[in-house]
Amino acid sequence: MRHNHRVFITGVGVVSPLGLDAASSWNALIRGESGVDYITAFDTEGFDTRFAGEVKGFDPENHLDRKAARRMDRFAQFATAAAQEACRHAQLDPKADPYRVGVIIGSGIGGIITLSQQFEVLSQRGPGRVSPFLIPMMLADMASAQVSMITGSMGANYCLVSSCSSGADALGQGWEMIRRGQEDVVLAGGAEAPIIPIAVAGFNALRALSRFAGDPKAASRPFDLQRDGFVMGEGAAVLVLESQESAQRRGVPLLAEVRGYAATSDAHHLTEPGPTGKSAARAMRLALEAGGIDPARVDYLNAHGTSTPLNDHHETVAIKLALGEDAYRVPISSTKSMTGHLLGSGGALEAVFCLQAIQHGMVPPTINLENPDPECDLDYTANEARSAKVDVAMSNSFGFGGHNSVLVFANPELDD
Repeated sequence: MRHNHRVFITGVGVVSPLGLDAASSWNALIRGESGVDYITAFDTEGFDTRFAGEVKGFDPENHLDRKAARRMDRFAQFATAAAQEACRHAQLDPKADPYRVGVIIGSGIGGIITLSQQFEVLSQRGPGRVSPFLIPMMLADMASAQVSMITGSMGANYCLVSSCSSGADALGQGWEMIRRGQEDVVLAGGAEAPIIPIAVAGFNALRALSRFAGDPKAASRPFDLQRDGFVMGEGAAVLVLESQESAQRRGVPLLAEVRGYAATSDAHHLTEPGPTGKSAARAMRLALEAGGIDPARVDYLNAHGTSTPLNDHHETVAIKLALGEDAYRVPISSTKSMTGHLLGSGGALEAVFCLQAIQHGMVPPTINLENPDPECDLDYTANEARSAKVDVAMSNSFGFGGHNSVLVFANPELDD
């Protein structure tokens, strides 16, 4: 195996609170539209938080036959829909050389909807009525397994779990697999469907979710002085990562190059970020170094930007440590202001947004930034998208447990 293969993105697929495909999600994002609204999946009476970024109008039978759809948790349904779109976009038929196509789909929670429902069945109707599909629907690796089966991909197939960094780490590991020649193609991304009573109640118990009393669309307020917690979201994003040799052999367009990836740990606290920002900053610097990119060449940074009091401040500190004076020059945005926080799939979705920023020459906005926090004093692209030449984009993903994962993407035509 050689370790010098260049890795490109040749296709993307998205299911998000902003749209049921990559194009509609991007168009809504650039318009500054919010996908957050009151929860419709269950009765929220008595809950401190009653809104989320739900995927609207999704019918799994538009992507799967009825029998297959009924045997998948919602998070796996999202993943298979996104993967099929990504393969169409990349003009890829994994069955043509199946053992050279891998699948890595990250998920922070997995099939929690199925698990929660079957606990109710157990409690109300007894153990004999629990579904035989409980286990194969709740396991976190079932999104990757189902994508493998639906697409016919027979290379390495697994799930990566690192809380809210899962999707980003899946992309990073896919990049590494192709670089060393283990696979020619990897379908990499994340999937999550956590909008159920137990998850909302659990995050409320942590006091992590926003309890905003006004219009739900204004609840996710990254870097704003009045921010009070994140807004939960759901969805999936899958990217086709492909070696340069494979893409050229197939004659498909190169959308962007994955130039760098790095991960560190805060080793500090179960849920709070490291207070100094040094570990997150190191992940950013290492990702840039892996891609041979100087901070002066970064044109856009998609922040983790959760809208929690601690994250947004500490991420700002980390960006300054990593980029130095360039931190004040680089346009930054938190697209979670519009999508909510998709937990384990957030990093994958935001990677797609970075690619689209490069392709379209647009920096997405951070909406709801009305009262800037004086301690968050960088350029967060407040409220309106901005035209800009984006040749290098960086994406931050941080997670409970102290995970810091960073990806760097570049225009395929960027000179070294």
